[in-house]
Amino acid sequence: MKKSDKTILKSLKNPSYWKYEIKSICPEVTFIGHKNTNSKEEQPDFAEIHVTMIPDRKIIELKSLKLYFQHFRNVLISYEHLLNIVYEDIMEIYEPFYLEIYIKTNPRGGIYSELVRSSD
Repeated sequence: MKKSDKTILKSLKNPSYWKYEIKSICPEVTFIGHKNTNSKEEQPDFAEIHVTMIPDRKIIELKSLKLYFQHFRNVLISYEHLLNIVYEDIMEIYEPFYLEIYIKTNPRGGIYSELVRSSD
C-alpha cells in the first residue's frame, strides 16, 4: 500500500548538460513507526535521509523535497517501506541517471538502522 503523495515533489530544469552529483540531506524526518506489541500507543520515529542523484533533465526543487518529507509526519510506516517509497517516487518524478536513498534512523531500544537503496 502506497503511503506517499509524490505530487508534492516539484522539479526544476537541470541547468547543465554535464553529469554531476547532487546530495540533499534532510536531518530530521519524522513518521509514525510500527508500535511495539506491548505498547498501546504508536510512537514517532526519527530519521536522517540522504538523497544522492546524478540528474538527467530535471533536478529537485528543495522546498518541495522538504514538504514531501514533512508529509510523512503522521504516516504509519516501517523503515523499509519508507526507503522504497521515497526511492520509487523520486525515481519516477526526476528520472535521474543515478539515485541513492540512504536512511539512518534514530536509536530505538538502543539500536539504530541504516538502509540504502541505489540504482547501481
